[in-house]
Amino acid sequence: MAYPSKTGRELILAAALEQLAAGGLGGMSLRSLASQLGIAPNALYRYFADRAAIEAALSAEGARLLLAAVRKAAGRKSPEAALRAMANAYMRFAREQGSIYEVLMMRCSLSELDAQAHQALWLFVVEQVTRIAGEAKAREAAVSLWAFLRGIAALEQAEVFNDDKPITSFHFGLNAWLTAALACKLPSVSV
Repeated sequence: MAYPSKTGRELILAAALEQLAAGGLGGMSLRSLASQLGIAPNALYRYFADRAAIEAALSAEGARLLLAAVRKAAGRKSPEAALRAMANAYMRFAREQGSIYEVLMMRCSLSELDAQAHQALWLFVVEQVTRIAGEAKAREAAVSLWAFLRGIAALEQAEVFNDDKPITSFHFGLNAWLTAALACKLPSVSV
């Protein structure tokens, strides 16, 4: 892709996303980014303090992209249908956007702006989970759902699933999560 002579944060991130998609995190370097943009490597430091800052910005971009995917999947569906669609969108994102997903899941120091993207994703998930589990247990249920999806995605990336360990475990686990989350909303019965 040709870049205009005026380089900014957005153009650097666009180039970094291209490199990330092409060669993963290991294939991205500050020198190659600068070269791709036709600028001196030190020009990148006007926008990003170091590689870690670029990785944090990429992580935030991953959060924005995943939020767009799960938001679209949820649409105006019923709570259970929305959660199922979101879980499937999450898995599709992890599968199809593997390098971005990898950066999204990395531990990194986020600027306030980058943290906002992650927070927006989290709040949307909690909002949707609240529709299933109720307010009192929504955050716990959301963390549980996130952990389940992250685990299934990691197993799929590691190519663990086979006849002995079926991918249908995803549906089994999601059904179990939904059953437990729905039970959170039921009134407790005194004996």
